[in-house]
Amino acid sequence: MVETSMSGSMNDDPRRLRGLLDRACDLAEEHAVTSVVLGLAAGEGDLAFPDFVVYLGSALRIEDAIFRMTRERAVIHLADLDRNQAEEVLDRLKLEFCNEFPSLTPPTFEVRFFDVKPGAEKPSVKDVLTEIFSAPTLH
Repeated sequence: MVETSMSGSMNDDPRRLRGLLDRACDLAEEHAVTSVVLGLAAGEGDLAFPDFVVYLGSALRIEDAIFRMTRERAVIHLADLDRNQAEEVLDRLKLEFCNEFPSLTPPTFEVRFFDVKPGAEKPSVKDVLTEIFSAPTLH
């Protein structure tokens, strides 16, 4: 599993992103399962988004992982799920967060998905980041 603990900053070590992607690709090849890498991007200064990202880190399964790029951007790896299932999980976790912390303004963020499928060519980190942080859809 990719270690999810944060250092002194709100951002994770950039080398961990390569490890997260390698893990997704290894799962696809070794176990013939599809995984999804999600890019979450909030507007600058969104006060609820960093708390939501922390909540996600505690709510994800042990085989999943989260990478905090900046205060407003995070990359999530959801193992053994397709895109539709990943969207359902994200919707459920957002609803749980809003129910758990009703005094906070619900987080608003854009989300994009990158499928990691068995038999596919191993993508570069640059390709994945370009895909998950370009032309996002509001969630």
